[in-house]
Amino acid sequence: MSSSETQSSMPYRQIRAHYDSETITVYQAYSVTIATAAVEAQKLNASPDFKPNRMTWIKPSWAWMMYRSNYSLKDPQQSHILALKIPHSHFHHILSSASVTPGHDGTTMTAEEKAKPVRVQWDPERSIDMKILPYRSIQIGISGDLATKWVDWIESIEDVTQMARRLKEAVDAGLEGVGEEEMVERGLLPRERVYAVDEELRKTLKMDLE
Repeated sequence: MSSSETQSSMPYRQIRAHYDSETITVYQAYSVTIATAAVEAQKLNASPDFKPNRMTWIKPSWAWMMYRSNYSLKDPQQSHILALKIPHSHFHHILSSASVTPGHDGTTMTAEEKAKPVRVQWDPERSIDMKILPYRSIQIGISGDLATKWVDWIESIEDVTQMARRLKEAVDAGLEGVGEEEMVERGLLPRERVYAVDEELRKTLKMDLE
């Protein structure tokens, strides 16, 4: 199957992530002070620069993290990308606490939806060279009391900034004819798979809407 055929057959809203039997990996970019302290202590809030009451947006998609941070080169506040492993049960709890941000269809959120501590956005997925793809990628914003709780659910923290910058170098050099599997083997991409959720979560996340 060609890349274009694969893209055209991809569900419009689908969670794709790197995960194992116990945890899922999500990404976020931070300043050097926050990231360095987090990795050393294995605590995201180890640095006093970390703002626990500020909404944090986590992303399961490596490609979307690359787009959002420009491969960690966007600005000093996003100069270090962290891979955060969270147990599936806690990740599901985060998703179940979400309301979906309205698109451009004129709809508005109810008072009940606005009160929820998690926001989900379905943004256009990106290829590794920043091209817009015809399906969506989930972004998850955590706020309120949950913003202080979820940092204690993180099982491990890894700085993957150099992986992002090696990918940028490879993209700039040209990846014509290089498949996804080869990029995974070269350590440029994590191995991402479809992350299935139950029907109740699909409804909460409005995954069947286009």
